[in-house]
Amino acid sequence: QVQVLESGGGLVQAGGSLRLSCAASGSIFSINDMGWYRQAPGKQRELVATITGGGITNYADSVKGRFTISRDNAKNTVYLQMNSLKPEDTAVYYCYAVTGILPRTDWGQGTQVFVSS
Repeated sequence: QVQVLESGGGLVQAGGSLRLSCAASGSIFSINDMGWYRQAPGKQRELVATITGGGITNYADSVKGRFTISRDNAKNTVYLQMNSLKPEDTAVYYCYAVTGILPRTDWGQGTQVFVSS
């Protein structure tokens, strides 16, 4: 069983920064992709950023140039550095990890980010 736990959300003013962390733990043979999605009230969950085991990144157009995803493979942890935050970035941010040979995807419970104008 794999557990995924996010941290680092909170309240920030527009233009500010936050750093989200996400750690995967448990019965992990290998971790492939990790990444972040977000869901704002009344909207569908959308991709924010992903990173492969080899470090290849992908970003939503809405966050390019402002957000940076990175990972520490030794710690099974992925980070999302969010700069120049906008009110429209307000959402619950969910982390996921793709693990194993099958493979399987596990999700965290989410962390709330609120950006005030």
